[in-house]
Amino acid sequence: MKKFIETIKNIYKIEELRKRIGYTLLLILVYRLGCFIVLPGIDATLLAGLQSSTQEGLVGLLNMFSGGAFGNASIFALGVMPYISASIVIQLLGMFVPYFRKLQMEGESGRRKINQLTRYLTILILAIQGPAYMAQVHNQLPPSAFVAVGQMGWSNFAFNLVSTIILMAGSMFVMWLGERITDRGIGNGISLIIMIGIVARLPYALTAEIGEKMTTTNGGLLLLIVELVVLFLVFVAAIALVQAVRRVPVQYAKRVVGNRQYGGVRQYIPLKINAAGVMPIIFAQALMLFPLLFSRWDATRGLAATLGNYKGFWYNFIFAILVVIFTYFYTAVTVNPTMMSEDMKKNGGFIPGVKPGKKTAEYLDAIMSRVTLPGSIFLAIIAILPAFAMILGVSNSFASFYGGTSLLILVGVVLDTLQQIESYLLMRHYDGLMKTGRLTGRSGM
Repeated sequence: MKKFIETIKNIYKIEELRKRIGYTLLLILVYRLGCFIVLPGIDATLLAGLQSSTQEGLVGLLNMFSGGAFGNASIFALGVMPYISASIVIQLLGMFVPYFRKLQMEGESGRRKINQLTRYLTILILAIQGPAYMAQVHNQLPPSAFVAVGQMGWSNFAFNLVSTIILMAGSMFVMWLGERITDRGIGNGISLIIMIGIVARLPYALTAEIGEKMTTTNGGLLLLIVELVVLFLVFVAAIALVQAVRRVPVQYAKRVVGNRQYGGVRQYIPLKINAAGVMPIIFAQALMLFPLLFSRWDATRGLAATLGNYKGFWYNFIFAILVVIFTYFYTAVTVNPTMMSEDMKKNGGFIPGVKPGKKTAEYLDAIMSRVTLPGSIFLAIIAILPAFAMILGVSNSFASFYGGTSLLILVGVVLDTLQQIESYLLMRHYDGLMKTGRLTGRSGM
């Protein structure tokens, strides 16, 4: 406790860090307030139907990412997920389209162009998701909830058009808040906004779980303690997955400049066990929704019900296989052994016992393939842990924190933010946040 208080004092002494943290908290407060502002023309007292339909599946995941704004019909209902989707598309295009690959290599000017293209693509995605969200709202709410249509005489088309524009503006404003946090605050802004949305749902889920267990007469309190202990152990395991790396030794040849020798030192390339992050789980969850499209026809309704059962064996088995496959795919997209080999060769480095060039690229690719296997299996296990928690009696809302996307985002973003704070402390010659070693987080989402 004394160490924690001393660290808080050291943070307060650093003026720049103090201002950045205050600025970040202020923008997060603005975001949270906006999550409770309902779209104009909708009766906020009649949102129970929409909120109950956003508890499970991908819709429940979107509602969690938006901090409940999706289920509140808020002006921030679409959140930052359209921007995340656009960023993923642009990143994938950078691996296959020469124009985008060229932009990635142009440095700061290329980054600005990529950011601009990402914003344009975000607007396009919002133009598609906005009307789809309004259709969901119309299906879940009674006609009396639409005050603008019933009492003010608006047509459904005019109301949907205005609401879509508001949703698009709200999502772009949230994206702007995230960029401002990244530039002038602490941590990655977009990741922080998603994390805050997830954390905002935790008190409701925990309160509901405590209430449910307290009403149980057969050892409810003991079960609650066991659930919390298991949740803590899962968090520790997720931290280990995020921080685990395989270090490859690199020897840099000596260079003679005048009468002095430079280099000749051995360094290490840290290859992450889970280089794909949380993206394989997001891709796999989106793909697992396709069987639900076939639930309308009698011939395929049974198959759709089997594959759509979140607690069933086949759903979780296929889900885990997809996570492993997408982990390898996304790792192959984001990690380029050939480029690593070329950069190493340009800087006079080589791996002892391996020839520079093609052999080095093949060696790095082989190591990456081997370390990705346990990482992908571990990631698949974390992805299906919420299903096991629900089978063992944990409520659906609280079980989502036992694994999957929400857990990895929480762990990754918290480690990133703490790592930045620790960097400020160490630069000012203060003690870091940890006594043993430095924090190693993830690089943004």
